[in-house]
Amino acid sequence: MKRKGAFLLLLMTMVVLLSSCWSKKELTDLAIVSAVGIDKTKDGYHLTFQIINPGNVAGGIQGGGGGSLSPPITIYSASGDNLVEASRRASGTISRRLYYAHANLVVIDEKLAREDGIIPLIDAFDRDPEFRNTSTIVIANHSTAADLVKTLTPVDKIPANKVLKTLEFTQRKWGETVKLTLQEVMKGLQSPGEETIVAGFRLVGNHQKAQKLENLQESAPESTLRASGIAVLRKGKLIDWLYGGTARGTVWILDEIQGTDINIDWAGKKEAIAYQTVRQKTSVSAQVKNGEPRISIHTRVEGDIGEMEVPVNITNPKVIRKIELSLRKEIKKELEKAIKHAQKEKADIFGFGEVIHRSRPNEWKKIKPRWSDVYFPKLNVDVTVEAYVRRSGLRNKSYLSGVKENQ
Repeated sequence: MKRKGAFLLLLMTMVVLLSSCWSKKELTDLAIVSAVGIDKTKDGYHLTFQIINPGNVAGGIQGGGGGSLSPPITIYSASGDNLVEASRRASGTISRRLYYAHANLVVIDEKLAREDGIIPLIDAFDRDPEFRNTSTIVIANHSTAADLVKTLTPVDKIPANKVLKTLEFTQRKWGETVKLTLQEVMKGLQSPGEETIVAGFRLVGNHQKAQKLENLQESAPESTLRASGIAVLRKGKLIDWLYGGTARGTVWILDEIQGTDINIDWAGKKEAIAYQTVRQKTSVSAQVKNGEPRISIHTRVEGDIGEMEVPVNITNPKVIRKIELSLRKEIKKELEKAIKHAQKEKADIFGFGEVIHRSRPNEWKKIKPRWSDVYFPKLNVDVTVEAYVRRSGLRNKSYLSGVKENQ
């Protein structure tokens, strides 16, 4: 009996201590935020929330029975002196609690990033236990953050997913942009030079038409979202934009290139051979001699021949070797162009200072006070590139050789 009594007492105590579902959140009480846009106002910030309509996402744009069409997202906005105030003010227009656990995109206005910087904004998101620091951050390029968040996109029903996937596949296939999370941007801002990069995105077309369902009903929408450049930040403020080869060279040095295409001249024809990279590895090392820092960059690239516009005998090892030398020269030119541009802007976006700090901490203490203004702009950077052709596609001898022989 005593044993049974003790067991019942223990069972009752456990029941009392069990918390059960004290922190439960009903789905009908939540507004699931997929993206947040932040624009600058005269007195503070204007937030634009991209809210998911779960029923409309599942079946696309709904409109059965003659009813009105419904988009997969709904847009709400609010303003305040800071982000927390603006978020709470939104409760006056939204019948549900804003739920940030699924927010995977933060869009910042270009004017705000250039004038005030992004550091206070990142601090607010980093402190929120519900907001994920793995969310991607982008800067609106020649567009407002609100316009980007409000744009309806075809194929990807949730516009935030359109932005994320575009960044991912552009980085994987072309390499002129890079997808960075809040956590990675914070790490860059804490680097010795306090410079970092952020991907840019822009609205192409009419911003008013981009928000209407009619834009999605066209086979070639007049308004859409597009990856556009890389923003350079110093101490959290936007100072420059990188495009084209300069942007790709920057991503290459950062060892973030997943795939790209290099074109070289051949037999007097411009960009006659297309080379597709399959894998690459970039390493950066530092030395300090007599108080002068020196950086060495080594890039190794392997890839395939993707296209030839002139007859080339690629069964000949000497020809392959000549192609590889041309590739090395072209890639090295791009990397050096990116370095010169960064030195001109006095922005160590490559993390060279961090490399010196890790490998030569004692010397770095002497260099650090004048790193951005004196040492980095005149830094001696040695670039070495290895490029190899591994495959030539489905055939070795091009049909162009047969065409030439019959002419």
